Amino acid sequence: MVNYGIQFWSNDDFIIEDGKLKANYGKRPAIIDIVKKVREDGYRGPLLLRFPHLIHKQIQQLFNAFNRAIKHEHYEGKFRAVFPLKVNQFPNFVLPLVQYAQHFDYGLEAGSKAELVLAMAHARLGAPIMVNGFKDREMISLGFIAASMGHEITLTIEGLGELETIIEVAKMMGKPCPSIGLRIRLHSNGIGIWAKSGGINAKFGLTSTELLEAIKMLEKSNLLKKFTMIHFHIGSQISDISPLKKAIREAGNIYAELRKMGAKNLRSVNIGGGLAVEYNQHEGKQDRNYTLEEFSSDVIFSLREIAHNKKEPAPNVYTESGRFIAASHAMLVTPVLELFSQEYSEDVLNLKEKNPPLIEELLDLYKNVNERYAIEYLHDSLDHLESLLTLFDLGYIDLHDRSNTEILVQLIIKKVIKILKHKKHSDIIRIQKEVQERYLLNCSFFQSLPDFWGLGQSFPIMPLDRLNVPPTRSASLWDITCDSDGEIAFNAKKPLYLHDVDIKKEEYFLGFFLVGAYQEVLGMRHNLFTHPTELSIVFDEDGNANVEYLQEAQTILDVLDDIDYDTKDIERSLRQRIEDSTLINDEERKDLLGQLYVILSENGYLRTVLNGEK
Repeated sequence: MVNYGIQFWSNDDFIIEDGKLKANYGKRPAIIDIVKKVREDGYRGPLLLRFPHLIHKQIQQLFNAFNRAIKHEHYEGKFRAVFPLKVNQFPNFVLPLVQYAQHFDYGLEAGSKAELVLAMAHARLGAPIMVNGFKDREMISLGFIAASMGHEITLTIEGLGELETIIEVAKMMGKPCPSIGLRIRLHSNGIGIWAKSGGINAKFGLTSTELLEAIKMLEKSNLLKKFTMIHFHIGSQISDISPLKKAIREAGNIYAELRKMGAKNLRSVNIGGGLAVEYNQHEGKQDRNYTLEEFSSDVIFSLREIAHNKKEPAPNVYTESGRFIAASHAMLVTPVLELFSQEYSEDVLNLKEKNPPLIEELLDLYKNVNERYAIEYLHDSLDHLESLLTLFDLGYIDLHDRSNTEILVQLIIKKVIKILKHKKHSDIIRIQKEVQERYLLNCSFFQSLPDFWGLGQSFPIMPLDRLNVPPTRSASLWDITCDSDGEIAFNAKKPLYLHDVDIKKEEYFLGFFLVGAYQEVLGMRHNLFTHPTELSIVFDEDGNANVEYLQEAQTILDVLDDIDYDTKDIERSLRQRIEDSTLINDEERKDLLGQLYVILSENGYLRTVLNGEK
């Protein structure tokens, strides 16, 4: 059985049984069965599957880990958390999140006016709302309106200019006034791609000098009592626990010093996000060097020690770990449309009665390759390939000979790999890249996996079935965009192996996992491909999986309308051009108009069917 590293990245959310990938919940439905049922109902192209129960699972794990650490360390502060809406603002994620948050002291974080409106409309009264990012007078006024509605809201100040605006708005709008947080600019740096989120040159936060000035401004305006929190963030996807521990110590000491200066209502430290998700599916190449338990224990222990040594009360701890909550709840499923190397088979050989000697030797190598001489024959075939290509360049062999050369070498390599597939031979590993199969997928990586294209972020990938059959093809993946960057190339250090299937006779689906964080909100309309058809897999009390909230991908006309084209004008223009055409008769004109309107009313992904299907 090939498990595609499921033990590293899946957190037991998925399992493999009977050669199929299954959700490890309820009656353990096979994902391939759900996908085929949806496709039978006429939904083609890529699918985004949501699993709302995994949102609840992640929230519960986060709170359980911190509460266990609090109990173990006899910590006097509380643990609270908010979900940063920038990670995923889609309603079929946010609404289940808010529902599950009712059971925890879990709120929302907003970084824009639109996100703040969402938080004000959906967060439970009494659950925390954090407002981060740069703010104008209007956004700060929204915060005062939220406080008037009864929300427990904290406006985090990113600069002294914002604090001046809060003071002005407070004079104008009066009570109730939101709580005020100060974002501190730590000397401690983060690590990895987002390391610049921390450090003295970070985009956000107040320096030590600005903190002192902020305290004076709060005192002067009689708002020091509303200062309840300090906040920092050293980066997303923190792979190493050491920078966090250093940042916690620095923030803890700033917390204690500010309290000694008279900020007696300062009782909370917001450590931001950064709790990493394990994306890697290869042994020994993990993305983080700590567990959730270690993360929570280190935070609580460090703050307890500082508070004890400084003789100050232990602060309440807030986190904004959105990736940890959202990533696992969604997976992208896409059908394979074509295998581009399947033309290399015996039946496409076009051998002559008399072939060049080197081609005859290749044919002999192919017929007689065996385990004992496999590597030797492999080396010989690659040497012959170079020689024959040189002969073609010099005009000594023709295009048929070149074609036969390429086919025979590919056949030899495939045969050698099959013979030695259970051996980790260095030559076999080396040639995987040369014989990789190109799998064409009905999706856009720019739309559905933008972090792969933009940041080189890897996502776990595996087939949905045939998992009791060893895969034999080293795979690179192509999307259907007209961009050469729309490729996940074969990586010998992190190889992906897939099955050799005949797409004309059988369907083959790949799943991309942990795509629930950032991918949807950052997805771009490259080539005007739109958000995939999405659906939620909701389990009833008996453990049965039901498809709910199915929303088909936008039609071609809807996409054009979204980018401000006059779609009525487009329809009129297309209709008029068909009606004015002298190349078709009236019957053909009517048929073409019908076909055109059908296409315009569908999404832009490719619609392929198996032989014999309607």
